[in-house]
Amino acid sequence: MDIPGVSSSAGQGALELRQPKRRALPLVLASPHSGRAYPADLIGASRLDPVTLRRSEDSFVDEIFAGGQQLGAPLLAARFPRAYVDVNREPYELDPAMFAEALPDYVNTRSPRVRIGLGTLARVVASGEEIYARKLSFGEAKTRIDTLYYPYHRALRQLLDETEAEFGGYLLLDCHSMPSAAAAACGHDAADIVLGDCHGSACDPQLVETARRFLGSRGFSVAINAPYAGGFTTGHYGHPRLGRHALQIEINRALYMDERHYRRKPALARLAREMSGLVARLGEVAQDCLATPGLKAAE
Repeated sequence: MDIPGVSSSAGQGALELRQPKRRALPLVLASPHSGRAYPADLIGASRLDPVTLRRSEDSFVDEIFAGGQQLGAPLLAARFPRAYVDVNREPYELDPAMFAEALPDYVNTRSPRVRIGLGTLARVVASGEEIYARKLSFGEAKTRIDTLYYPYHRALRQLLDETEAEFGGYLLLDCHSMPSAAAAACGHDAADIVLGDCHGSACDPQLVETARRFLGSRGFSVAINAPYAGGFTTGHYGHPRLGRHALQIEINRALYMDERHYRRKPALARLAREMSGLVARLGEVAQDCLATPGLKAAE
């Protein structure tokens, strides 16, 4: 597949597409927040040092799910960071306090995500520190959205359309990580993994249950929709009645990395193997689900 502006090799382009030799599963994997190529204009406009800027980054998630390619599922990964533009948002969720001029009427300035500083262009990093030392122009936002946000979603839409054409539907696995303190800070018991299906509206329950059982059998503690129920991507692309399923997965960073120094732990390799097993199992059940709607999830 040839997608303009998308590179299939590391080190080139804003997006990285890892295509399997053959599509064997009705799955598409996405890693929207693992990018770590921080543009000079972001560094120059930020009041934060480069290390602090990484606090919103889902470090190494693209590596954890890289095995999906060998199993027959494509992986689309953003190489730009979430702190620069967040593709798991509406195109224009912007905080007017960040900008030097009034924003156009079509901008969503009142979403819950904007209110906490995490819009399409974030005001803060995940730990709450303000990113910018100056006001931005709307032109800066529009350039980022036009050159990065829309190409990401065009590439993702094309992968999903191709998968649906071949298999009669798809399962999009939107892959993320969460700070180890996130669950406790939200008033929930800490979980190793959180599965989000927008409270049942984005994915068939049998697929969610399959993922929960598989991960639980591997010793992971699993939560459903708390504290993360799924973002824009899950809700936008998940339409189970049409055979279009989307499931968000959040992995506790303490399982695989030193969160302070952004270093991989040896356990990352084992986690990657388990996620490959999850992809394979979900692929099997998704094929059955698409062929026989309403099939009960296997043990």
